[in-house]
Amino acid sequence: MEQTQRGERILEVAGALLLAWGYRRVTIDEIARRAKVGKGTVYLHWKTKDALLLAVVLNAKSRSLRRQLERMRADPMTVLPSRMMCGLHRDYLADPVLRAVQTDDSDVLGRLNDTAKQELAELMAHGTDALRRHLQVLRAHGLVREDISVAHQHYAMLAVSTGFFMTEALGTGAPDSPAVPVAPEDRIDILAHTLRGVLEFPVAPDTDSADRTLAAATAVAPEIIALYEHLEELSSQEMRRQLRD
Repeated sequence: MEQTQRGERILEVAGALLLAWGYRRVTIDEIARRAKVGKGTVYLHWKTKDALLLAVVLNAKSRSLRRQLERMRADPMTVLPSRMMCGLHRDYLADPVLRAVQTDDSDVLGRLNDTAKQELAELMAHGTDALRRHLQVLRAHGLVREDISVAHQHYAMLAVSTGFFMTEALGTGAPDSPAVPVAPEDRIDILAHTLRGVLEFPVAPDTDSADRTLAAATAVAPEIIALYEHLEELSSQEMRRQLRD
């Protein structure tokens, strides 16, 4: 237990320094000093600085994935693309590490983002596969449109979401900008509206239509949740791989 808590403390300190100083300035010495452990103790957990900071990135992604699963288990309608991406966007707004990763912030990440793309390539491929299979399940049950291919839907979903992420990062969502709504929830509502228009069928206001959509979402939720549970396990395996054997 003590070793686990010590590792978590080191991760927390490393994440805070990464955000405050950026990759190039962060040192193992400073992480150890602030975590109140010896430098050798850090190396007992992680082989290199890159392995430790990759673990920071992976930990942020894993937290978001766990929250996504919690939302899907609590509300099957969250399997719809518009609702899923809105939850992920809220995670993005709440987590500065996720924001740095999603916007490829070189001031924070330095070369770490390139390293992450290499080290986590297999995990990222599994994430891509999970999302495409997710869309295929929704198509099979009439919950998203079929007028374009799954590959094109996948691209559209990511392109729209990335555009919203980048707009936040560029500061056009700042309170003093009149070009966009001020409230984060207003911006998230616009994201949902956009994705519904691109991917989903309009839900008529009558009760029968809403009930049919809920019933279909409830039917497919276990299969979709299983996709992301598998991805969560792969993420945990990758986290363990970054640890010193």
